[in-house]
Amino acid sequence: MIRLIFSDMDGTLLDENGKLPAGFGAMYERLKERGIRFAPASGRQYASLMQTFAAWRDELIFVAENGTMVMEHDRELFSSPVDRALALDVMRTGEQIGGVRSVLCGKKQGYLHSADDAPEFRAELAKYVSQSAVVEDFASVDDLPIKMSFCDFTGHAQEKILPVMQAYADRLQVSLSSTEWVDLYNLGVSKGVAARQIQARLGIAPDECAAFGDYENDLDLMDAVTHSFAMENAIPAVKERARHMAPSNSADGVMAVCERILAGEFD
Repeated sequence: MIRLIFSDMDGTLLDENGKLPAGFGAMYERLKERGIRFAPASGRQYASLMQTFAAWRDELIFVAENGTMVMEHDRELFSSPVDRALALDVMRTGEQIGGVRSVLCGKKQGYLHSADDAPEFRAELAKYVSQSAVVEDFASVDDLPIKMSFCDFTGHAQEKILPVMQAYADRLQVSLSSTEWVDLYNLGVSKGVAARQIQARLGIAPDECAAFGDYENDLDLMDAVTHSFAMENAIPAVKERARHMAPSNSADGVMAVCERILAGEFD
């Protein structure tokens, strides 16, 4: 029997407009009645996830910032700060890539450089980071860095940002999170690692877990559970790694599979 569901957000649970499915609240109540817990697992900031799930903020387990920060009942269960000197070096490298915007993600909030503080970037950033501050120098930030993120509005992050950041692959996890974003965070940290820690904490086996994802930063999550689902709109690598398929996010695929879970199909 499935007792815990992990779900990515963008391209997975959320629709093409970045909104929760209309019936999510009712579905969640049905899952809760059956003793099934729900854990959003996202590259989004914890504050952003709390905003989206405000009605259930005291009930869910939040796997934020690609697993670098896990929260429950507004209490930290796990975090993995990046060495400050290394984080600042990464930010300097990102600033040298033409046309790329940078965000230093701290445990308290996100930080963007004043040179990047433009309306179009603010609109993009608001999808993932709801609490942020503008700084003149990332070295002035008084916060523990947990992730460094870089955005290419043209949708060519894989070609433009990823090759540059691979220079840090021996020291940091370099992850393509979407066609626009590349994230860097500590080695040995991922949504999958966070999922395993939650499983151990709750005494729940991989056989009792389901997970949904669509992009590269969901690959380890697929390995952490028995019932892994790739969205129809997922990249090929996720479809190859997952054991099952779900309809696309625009067709409320997570909701459709949750109906099957409630019907006992995966018991």
